[in-house]
Amino acid sequence: MCTMRSMRLVIIGGGILGTAHALAAVRRGHEVVQLERETEARGATVRNFGLVWVSGRSAAELELTMRSRELWEEIGGKVPAVGFRPAGSITLVRTPAELAVAEKAAAGPTAETRGFELLDPDRVRAVNPALRGKFLAGLHCSTDAAVESRQALPALRAYLAATGRYTFHAATEARSVLDTATGATVLDDQGRRFEADLALVCPGAAHSGLTRELVEDLPVRRVRLQMMQTAPLGEPLTTAIADGDSFRYYPGFAGDEVDTLNREQSQSATAAEHKMQLLCVQRLHGGLTIGDTHEYDEPFAFDVDEAPYEHLTAVTEELLGRKLPQVVRRWAGVYSQSIDPAAIVTRAAAGAHIWVITGPGGRGMTLGPALGEHTADLLNL
Repeated sequence: MCTMRSMRLVIIGGGILGTAHALAAVRRGHEVVQLERETEARGATVRNFGLVWVSGRSAAELELTMRSRELWEEIGGKVPAVGFRPAGSITLVRTPAELAVAEKAAAGPTAETRGFELLDPDRVRAVNPALRGKFLAGLHCSTDAAVESRQALPALRAYLAATGRYTFHAATEARSVLDTATGATVLDDQGRRFEADLALVCPGAAHSGLTRELVEDLPVRRVRLQMMQTAPLGEPLTTAIADGDSFRYYPGFAGDEVDTLNREQSQSATAAEHKMQLLCVQRLHGGLTIGDTHEYDEPFAFDVDEAPYEHLTAVTEELLGRKLPQVVRRWAGVYSQSIDPAAIVTRAAAGAHIWVITGPGGRGMTLGPALGEHTADLLNL
C-alpha cells in the first residue's frame, strides 16, 4: 500500500477516533469521506471529561501520549474552538498510603517528562486557589490538558471541510463495506455508493452489526461509566483535579505502593462497588464535569444509580472546601476497551483495503490525534 499519490479514504464513524484518522489523512494530502450514523457523534467522545491525560498513562505508551499532547496543542492553535488549554492537573492525596504513591511518582524516571511535582497544601492552593478543602498534598502534572469534548468534533470538521478534501455525511449508516481488487466499496442506507482506496471503520462501542460482519471476534469489551455536570462554579478551577482513588485505575502509577494502597486502604463501599475514581475538570462555561464509575459486566442498566453521584459530590466538596453548584445534568456512557493489556488500540484487518479500529478504552480523547497519525504511518498513507 506504499504510495505517494493522493488516496481516497472512507471513514465510518464520527467520534474522536474516526475524526482523528480523518485529520491525519487530510494533513497528508488525501481525500476523506466520513460517515456518521447519528446527526452528531453521541458516544464516548462527547460523554467524557475532555481531558488530555498524561499523568496516568503507562511508561510503554508515554511517548505516544506526549506526541498526542503535542498534536492537541498544535490543533488548538489552528482550531481555537476545540477549547484546548494546558491547565495541568493536581491529584489530591488524603492519606499516608496515597501520599506514598504520589512520592514514588514524583521521584520516578518519567516524572520530568510528565511534569510531576509533589506540592504541599500551601503550594497546591497557590496553583489552584479554589482548593480550600482537606488534603495532605497534591501531585501536580503540568503536561495534562483539556479540550471541550462537546464542541471539539464540529470544530475539527469545519477545519477539515475548509481544506476542500473532506466531506462529512451525517445521519448516514454504512450498510456494507466490500473489499475489491483495487480498494473498498461502501454502501450506505440511502443507496449511495462510495469508492475508496481504503476504508477505515471506527465504530466506537458498536461492536455488533457491521463491525461483527467485518471482524467476528474483536478482542474488545465495553465499559460503562456515569458522570455529571454542574452549573458554573463561580470561580476558576485552574487545573483539573483527581483524588487518590485514581491511582488504582491508571497504569502509570502501578507498583508496590499501589499494591499497598489496595491492600491496606479500602475504598468506600460505594466507590468499591462502582469501581470509582474522582476526576473533575472545569468547562469553559464555568461548570464542572465530574466522574466517574467503571462497569464491565453486560447487559448494562439503562438507568443511572444515585449513590455514585452522592459519593462524587461528597469527595469534590471535601477537596474544594465548599458546596458544589447545582448539578444540571447526569449521564451514562459506554466506551470500547481492548482486552489485551498490552494493546493501546485494536486494529484488525477486514480485507486488503479495510481496517476496523477501536478499543482505546478511556484514552480516546487523550490519544486520538496520535493514534490517527500512527495508523497513517502503519498503512504508509
